[in-house]
This record gives sequence, C-alpha cells and structure tokens, in this order.
Amino acid sequence: MALVSEILTKLTLSYGGEREPKCPTVVAAYNFNPEEDAAKIETAIKTKGVDEHTIIDILTKRSCAQRSEIAFEYEKRAKKDLVSALKGALSGSLEHLILGLMKSTAQYDASELKSSMKGLGTDEESLIEIVCSRNKEELMEIKKVYKEMFKKDLEKDVSGDTSGDFAKLLLALVQTKRDEPSNVVDYEKIDNDARALYDAGVKRKGTDVTTWISIFCERSVPHLQKVFERYKRYSPYDIKESIRKEVKGDLEKSFLTLVECLENKHLYFASRLSDAMKSKSVKEKVVTRIIVSRCEVDLMKVRTEFKRNFGKSLQQTILEHTKGDYQRALLNLCGGDD
Repeated sequence: MALVSEILTKLTLSYGGEREPKCPTVVAAYNFNPEEDAAKIETAIKTKGVDEHTIIDILTKRSCAQRSEIAFEYEKRAKKDLVSALKGALSGSLEHLILGLMKSTAQYDASELKSSMKGLGTDEESLIEIVCSRNKEELMEIKKVYKEMFKKDLEKDVSGDTSGDFAKLLLALVQTKRDEPSNVVDYEKIDNDARALYDAGVKRKGTDVTTWISIFCERSVPHLQKVFERYKRYSPYDIKESIRKEVKGDLEKSFLTLVECLENKHLYFASRLSDAMKSKSVKEKVVTRIIVSRCEVDLMKVRTEFKRNFGKSLQQTILEHTKGDYQRALLNLCGGDD
C-alpha cells in the first residue's frame, strides 16, 4: 500500500495548491538501458548525414530523468557533452525541440522566459503564455531554476524588460502570492471580490488596475472561478468582455490568458496549438514550446480538449501542418491519436 500511495503522490501536481492528476504523453520507458541508448545516439551523430530518426525515436520516448542518464553515459563514452553534440548535429525546429527535451520542464520554461527577454525587444506573447498559465508550484520551481541557470532573479529580469501595469501584473504572478484553496467556501469574500472587480472596472470611468491585479493574482483558483460566476450578477458583461472593454494590448492579453487558464487550462493550450497551426506558415516556436513543456505534465488532457473543440485530433493537425523529422518528433511526443 505504501508503494501505491507513493506512486499516486508522484503522479499529482499542484494547481494553486489543488491536487491535480498528471496526464503525460511521455513516460519512462520500460527495459531502459542508458548505455545502449547512448551508444546508438553516438553512432547516429557520427553517421554521414546524421541519423535523425534514431535520435528522435530515443529521446522523444524517454522521460526527463532517463534522458539525463543517457546524457551522462554519452559523455562517458564520447568524452563530449551530449547537448553540444546534438547542437552540432541538428538544426532548425528539430534542434530547438530536441534541445528542449534535454532540459527538465522547469529548466525549459526558464530558458524560454530568458530568450523571450533577450536582446532588443521582448517576445511578450511567450512571456504571457508561460507566466499566466503556470500554477503557483510551477512558478516557484521556475524561479529557483532560473536563478540557478542565469544567476539572476526572474523578477528583476521581468521588471527590467516590461513596464507599466503589464509589468505589475507579471510581477504579481511571479511573486507567487496566490492563496491555497480552502475547504471552506467564503461566500461573503466571493461576493466582495466580484463587486470589487465591477467597481474597479466597468462601473467607473477608467480602470483601477491595481485592484484587478491583486484579486486575479492572489486569490485561489476555485475562489476565482466562483468570483467570475458571481461577477455576472453585478456587471452587464462577463469577465472576459469586461477585460476587453477596460484594458488593451499586452495587459488585455495577460488578463484574458489568466481567465482562460483559471477556467480551463487544457483548453487554453489546445486553442494556442490550433491557432499556431491554422495558417500556411505554422508558428513552430509556439507548437514546440507547448508540446515540449506539457508532454510530461498534462498533454493528454490538452489532446482531449483539442479533439473536443476543433473537430480534429492533435495528431491529425500535426500531420497536416508539419513535415519531415520535426513532424516525426512532434507525433512521438503527442503520443497517439484520439
């Protein structure tokens, strides 16, 4: 029984303190032999023209812990770092995807945040997606890893790269002050928060963004779900319409992302994937980021929402909109059809 309870604990993650089962598409491989995998990858890299298929089929079908073991064995054999070897052997979207898999989920998120704030200009879209969709536990881990990897505080980088109310909202989320869910439903607090959101926005001229930020970023997830429902009693518009009327630009996108993730995070990721593969020019960066960052977390649930809402499976959509080795890697991570 102790073993069963340990497995169940490992298979859960916290969503703002709530226990939520993990639904990965990539899990640890049975009969795993890191020495054998490392030898096959070494041969695949040395082969004239590089044997991408072998690299893909091994690294996309192993868990993060197993990929670390392969990297350790590879370095022992080849006297060279596996990440450097892969960088030299691969290119383009496939390279970005495989190198992403060589990091833990938190390391990958941290490195994506860093690259979204690198150099001139900021990739606000990536910044919003990661910061607004990750739960409290995930953000705490990302902050810790970010500091280890880049010797800088995530808060400092975010505040140095963004400004105004947009910066205030992102910083409030990164500071991870969200309440833990309570077993007691506080109806008075739900009502007060719903009225405060209305009074700070639709009811008045101009928006009291500070009030919105503190409620959105500090209340527990189940509490906010009830606040949004209650909000309809005060406002002629639902919370999403109110956001669209009250704020614009990156701040609007951030608040909307928060609401979508609080209501149904897996549908949010499914919608992002659908939008990224709608046009002829696929947003490969977005597709890679979501599939790599969620494949060991909840991609199975994202797949379910994708099929339910877009009339086609995620696998079918990947087959139609991508090609070659990149497609092969995505399909392996996607883990089957629905």
